[in-house]
Amino acid sequence: MTNPNLTTGSIWRLHHGDQEIARLTVTGTDMPWTHADVETLSGFEEFRPLFAEQERAVEEEDWEQADACYARIRSALTMMFPDGSPVPEFMLHVHDDGTAGWRWHDEPFDAANQ
Repeated sequence: MTNPNLTTGSIWRLHHGDQEIARLTVTGTDMPWTHADVETLSGFEEFRPLFAEQERAVEEEDWEQADACYARIRSALTMMFPDGSPVPEFMLHVHDDGTAGWRWHDEPFDAANQ
């Protein structure tokens, strides 16, 4: 059975508090990664430098810095499934070209490791 969250065209949403700051329209999957086009909304620009910093850290294989960026993204942002429920755990990369890639899990990573 196909996961409806991963159907091409499904829309995931990124929130900062109660404000929706981006819509991620699924373009495909390469498990475990989901890929999307990003429509940025009001409030996203505040986080663009953080995503750019994360991308640089990954390209330079500076995993400590990449992890620090991940922690900042996760503490500030909430990703929502297409049905509007929150994604318990995700690792999101938003690229300068208007695309995104992310991995997600249906329970927090800390709980999954216990």
